[in-house]
Order: sequence, then C-alpha cells, then structure tokens
Amino acid sequence: MKTRMLNRRIRLASLALVSGAGLAAGGMVQAQDKGTVNLAYVEWSSEVASTNVVRAVLEQEGYDVDMTSLSAAAMFQALSTGDADAIVAAWLPSTHENYMERVGDNVDDLGPNLDGTKLGLVVPEYTDVDSIADLNDNADDFNGEIIGIDPGAGLMSLTEEVVDTYDLDLQLRSGSGATMTAALASAIENEEDIVVTGWTPHWMFARFDVKYLEDPENVYGGAEQIHTVVRDGLEEDMPEAYAILDAFEWTPEQMGEVMLMNQEEDSDPYENAKQWVEDNQDVVEEWISN
Repeated sequence: MKTRMLNRRIRLASLALVSGAGLAAGGMVQAQDKGTVNLAYVEWSSEVASTNVVRAVLEQEGYDVDMTSLSAAAMFQALSTGDADAIVAAWLPSTHENYMERVGDNVDDLGPNLDGTKLGLVVPEYTDVDSIADLNDNADDFNGEIIGIDPGAGLMSLTEEVVDTYDLDLQLRSGSGATMTAALASAIENEEDIVVTGWTPHWMFARFDVKYLEDPENVYGGAEQIHTVVRDGLEEDMPEAYAILDAFEWTPEQMGEVMLMNQEEDSDPYENAKQWVEDNQDVVEEWISN
C-alpha cells in the first residue's frame, strides 16, 4: 500500500508546476517527503476507518505510510519489535489488556483517541431475549451458537469468559468482522434470531435495529477507550509524526461517518479516508498544529 517514491516525486513536481506552491486539491498542502510510517491494524470496521484516516493525514504532512493488517496478537508483537511504528487500535483497559501487559516495556501508550466504546453480545431488536443470562433458555432459537469474529481478538477472549461465567450451552464460532455482519444481515432479512459479538462504534448500529444483551455479571466491563500506541523510540526518530499521532482524537460520530462510507458498494476505505480528511480540515488542523 506504500506510495512509490518515484511516483510521489513526480506528483509533487507536477503539483508545484500547476500551483506554484505545491498545493494539493482542496487546498491541502503536500509537504516534502519525511520518511515512512508503518501502521498496523486489525480488520475491524472501526480500525479500518481510523487507520486509513491517520494514514491520509500523515501523507498530507509529507510522510509515506505502510499499512499492515494483522491479528490482534501479531499487531502488538509487531509494535513491540519495531516492525510497526504505531497503532490506533488498542482497546483498553480490558479488551487488549493482556497484550499490553506483554509488550508494555517496548511501547508508548499515547492515551485515548476515542471515548465511548462498548463490547457485548448483540441481537436484533425484535428478539425477545434481553439478557445473556436468558440465552440458555432460548439456545435453540440461536441454533446453539454465538457468531464471533477473528479468533485472536480480545473480544473473543472476553466472550469465552462470558460462555464460562454464564455456563452457556451455545458454541462460540470464530470468523471475521465481515462474516459476522453478513450473518447478522442475513438473519435480519429473514427475521430470524441471531446473537453476535458486537462493539461500539460499529456501522451495524446505524444500519440495523439491534440491541446489546444485558450483562448482569459485568464480564465485558464498562465503556472502554481506543488508544494510540507507538513503538519505543518513535518520538526521537520521527517527532512530527509522533506529535500527530499523539494529537489524533475524534468522536464515535466522526468515526461512524467514515465507517458508513466504507459500507457503500465498491467503496475504497483509503479513498474514503482521504475524502473525509479533505472535508474536515478544521478537525485535522487540531491534530497537526500541536
């Protein structure tokens, strides 16, 4: 996904000839090349949105950016070894707590970039069940299964704890974020019951009429935050990129705008992110002016 250096120089030269000042479309200034920032992420709709937006901002400020999709475990491992420079996808304090404990000495937690997250089990609004504690009594309605996401996700580990804590007779099935939402969409279209692993922010809450099941044992915990975490030494190696990553912060509503754009047929998350950045330069200015 990296922009080739030669093409970048040609593009910059062309822009300079056209505008006389190196101005990109929409008034965004394209700075000189400052090196490559390696961003790792997990294939969750929220992290696809946020990582592409950060990529677009860093590129606007003159950096080349590599993006690498990994499992949650591999993402943190890459950060701790320096194979990745940064992630904007650490769900804390609970979901990724174990990963952070393993790599803590080799990374720098820059704090939350988004407040107001939530984890849990999600069902269609028309489903009569309202609590995880009532799932066993209605297991047949859900084909005896919980539709999950990628097996390395912290959400899946927490859901395994939920299955044990509530002694559920439902099997947790792993897959991906895409297969989970596809199963949810199919069930709702046919007015069938289904229970899936869910999180907020996620576009499915804007697209479908769904609800979280109550968690009386509080296994999933309260609201979390999504943190930006960088490798140790990035501040010294790339102080400007570090400052942008440190300042990056947005709202669930803003993230939701990008996630919905990404659900359009044949849409490109990277192109959508660039469009959002161009349309929201007032927000971006707060990230790059520190």
